[in-house]
Amino acid sequence: MHKEGYRMSGAMTIWEARKEASSFLAAAGVREPESNAELLLRHVLGLTGAAYLAALRDPFPADKRDAWEAVIRRKAAGEPAQYIIGEQEFYGLTFRVNPAVLIPRPETELLVERIALEGDALWPGGAPYAADIGTGSGAIAAALAHLRPAWRVAASDISPDALTVAQDNVRRLGLAVTFKQGDLLEPFAGEPLDIVVSNPPYIPAEDIPHLQPEVRDYEPRGALDGGPDGLAPYRTMMAQLALLPRPPRLIGFELGQGQAADVAALLRAAGYWDEIVTVPDLAGIDRHVLGIARG
Repeated sequence: MHKEGYRMSGAMTIWEARKEASSFLAAAGVREPESNAELLLRHVLGLTGAAYLAALRDPFPADKRDAWEAVIRRKAAGEPAQYIIGEQEFYGLTFRVNPAVLIPRPETELLVERIALEGDALWPGGAPYAADIGTGSGAIAAALAHLRPAWRVAASDISPDALTVAQDNVRRLGLAVTFKQGDLLEPFAGEPLDIVVSNPPYIPAEDIPHLQPEVRDYEPRGALDGGPDGLAPYRTMMAQLALLPRPPRLIGFELGQGQAADVAALLRAAGYWDEIVTVPDLAGIDRHVLGIARG
């Protein structure tokens, strides 16, 4: 079967439908076909946890067949499953996502966790003013507001469509985050930020055509393109620090593989932080750099 013409081969159980779809997605070149098929199946059936597991041997519901075939066709064509189901979990919170925003990644949770811990050390019992720069879906800002409700949390993005998604997520989660539209730190000119955290675009422009199709063809290019060497947003933010009345005591960036040394050098050259920390992800790859002013 052609990947855009998927049809169930006949009556089958839910488990058999998942198995057939997984094989179909694998043949279409989809990465992690089993987990994608299961995620989409849970979504179509509206089942989670034990209820889903208990239903696996049940006949596949006839009234769900069209929806199931449609989502498998979309996934086989390359569309991210998170955009198909419209949500992604991040730090235990469920975020709505669409092609206006980057899909939150698990490695970014490590950045949130480290920022929260370092913030506690710098402001024990206090309420620092933290800003998430280039917020996208609002994942970092919302997670910080959830973890540290006493903090004052704000976020910016240059995309009005992304801000609409982020504002909806924060409102639905019942969290307190202030949003500003503009380029990186510009919306915070004159504001005394204590903490700056950002997962900016960091893919070198010439590498974008070689990304996996799910990223290259569906996620917003503005959230991927970091300029010729992928470091343009970091350089811009270092220059924009002059817009603030004082540099933040804590700054933290997510970055691409192989960029840690360059981003750390930018922070050292700025001269505002007495400690520069590189934080690896779960695979041991340096994916985060923090600047900390402990004095």
